[in-house]
Amino acid sequence: MSTTLPSPVLAHAPEHSSADARPRTYLVKTLGCQMNVHDSEHMAGMLEQAGYVPAAPADAAAEDVDVLVINTCAVRENAADKLYGNLGRLAGTKRTRPGGMQIAVGGCLAQKDRAGIVERAPWVDVVFGTHNLDVLPTLLERARHNAAAQVEIAESLQVFPSTLPTRRESVYAGWVSISVGCNNTCTFCIVPHLRGKERDRRPGEVLAEVEALVATGAIEVTLLGQNVNSYGVGFGDRHAFGKLLRAVGAVPGLERVRFTSPHPAAFTDDVIDAMASTPTVMPQLHMPLQSGSDRVLRAMRRSYRADRFLGILERVRAAIPHAAITTDVIVGFPGETDEDFEQTLRVVEESRFSSAFTFQYSPRPGTPAADLPDQLPKHVVQERYERLVALQERISAEENAAQVGRTVDVLVAEGEGRKDGATARISGRAQDNRLVHLALPVGLDPADAPRPGDLVTVVVTHGAPHHLVADSGLLPGGVFRVRRTRAGDAWQVRAEGREEHAHGGSGGGCGTGAPAPAGPVVLGLPAVGRPGA
Repeated sequence: MSTTLPSPVLAHAPEHSSADARPRTYLVKTLGCQMNVHDSEHMAGMLEQAGYVPAAPADAAAEDVDVLVINTCAVRENAADKLYGNLGRLAGTKRTRPGGMQIAVGGCLAQKDRAGIVERAPWVDVVFGTHNLDVLPTLLERARHNAAAQVEIAESLQVFPSTLPTRRESVYAGWVSISVGCNNTCTFCIVPHLRGKERDRRPGEVLAEVEALVATGAIEVTLLGQNVNSYGVGFGDRHAFGKLLRAVGAVPGLERVRFTSPHPAAFTDDVIDAMASTPTVMPQLHMPLQSGSDRVLRAMRRSYRADRFLGILERVRAAIPHAAITTDVIVGFPGETDEDFEQTLRVVEESRFSSAFTFQYSPRPGTPAADLPDQLPKHVVQERYERLVALQERISAEENAAQVGRTVDVLVAEGEGRKDGATARISGRAQDNRLVHLALPVGLDPADAPRPGDLVTVVVTHGAPHHLVADSGLLPGGVFRVRRTRAGDAWQVRAEGREEHAHGGSGGGCGTGAPAPAGPVVLGLPAVGRPGA
């Protein structure tokens, strides 16, 4: 579907001329999950291939850019409020920009609301969907030329996203999509309607992209799919995901492999075997529970029951004793009784998750659950939600306290610790994906300090509900060993503005040589997990 709508704000913007020597800047803001973050990397890559340059951090903070792309999510209740609130604030910014500004909206909410976005916010220039990311540069040029908003929503996938140019947010760790879409029919989830049926990439294509990432410096890869362990349905191999894990884990130079998200109904023991026997597959699993009540799971069309879920966790921990398991839980599904909720609390207590993403159920228009009777009052849902959060906070604190004294290898990250400047620590992720804040030894030569992408071996000295602290480097004779890596070298090259190309997927790279671009900006939602996984 392609629509052209009048754009009164755009009509007053100055015409862009190819004679204009100043390159047009862009910023991509992301609302949502890891799939959206990776889509934003593709959007950034296409814009750079079209000649745009990433905004400098100072400009990005002021949103003083030529093109602002908002990549939306439709999962959470306040997703629309967040989008239209942002757009409302941008109306005045755009009106006062002397050089003109274009605003594009993509992602799941764009696929859902379509031309309604321009009707509510007529200063938006481009709306595009989840199935046609590749049209973004063309629509921007057409909107500028025609002085009219362009809305183009495809009903099915036009180009597999992984074939598109990609501006990687990180040079030391990257996302690799193994499939798009979902064949499940969970009654609360809008994602299959917006992302379409599952389409799998061939294993050779996935491996080629992983190898290309490693060649540019990455040492960690996360395999992405709406339901990764159903991978292979498209070519008739029900054990394809376990085989893929082993193959990816054997790529030379790759040190860490993760994946998200599996579905308990399709999770098989061959995947557990692949995780346990492949040293590069990290001891971490995100396993969405959603509810501990069999009755509610049935109403959700989640084709597993609580005992099966707990059995999976038991087998994972038997094979991988130090595995950290995270989850998603929805509170207040229509018809959920006190007894149902107590069953959820029981399963959460038994599961001993290291952390959980908890959600209050909210009706998503277009889903079967939105029309169910017995929608619960807000105050009931809120009270249950607070009890669940309190329980998981206690469990997370206990599980993290049990990590004290453990030696961990931390992959140093860029921007993980918001208080690192105040605490004089750096941050990163342990093998099990726990967030670790670690102190540098007193008197450490700055030239010897670990860079993002380097690995540091430390001992955990404190466990809090949402992170670990490893200050062993401050103790006399304490453990603090730095291993400088190819990934750290790649980060340094980018930071010094010496890179020549953005890091591409199978579609190749694109770039401008701009110094240390910030990449897509992530807003708001958790980086791991989503309801409906």
